[in-house]
Amino acid sequence: QVRLVESGGGSVQPGGSLRLSCEASESLGSAHCMAWFRQAPGKAREGVASIDALKASTTYDGSVKGRFTISLDAAENTVHLQMNSLKPEDAGMYYCAARVGVCLYDWRSPTSFDYWGQGAQVTVSS
Repeated sequence: QVRLVESGGGSVQPGGSLRLSCEASESLGSAHCMAWFRQAPGKAREGVASIDALKASTTYDGSVKGRFTISLDAAENTVHLQMNSLKPEDAGMYYCAARVGVCLYDWRSPTSFDYWGQGAQVTVSS
């Protein structure tokens, strides 16, 4: 069973930056997809960004495009999410997700992923 462990959450003011990391307990192979989701209180979990290890391609939700960057360190089995120009609406619990195989077209759906981390809290307020 693959375990995912997130780190790097915290509290920042609007306009600030945070970097989240997620380390997998073992290699997922050359073809795998990793993503970040977030969930605000009372709202559904939503896909923020995904990265396809085989295709070396990234996809972002429109709300974060240009501000967030997802990257993969395959040697360390780790995915990062650099978040810049943070807004209050970016706040929530951020979850790392992974699946074996390429990213699916419907990567924004939580059902597209098999493995999940425990979450990292991100607070954005002045």
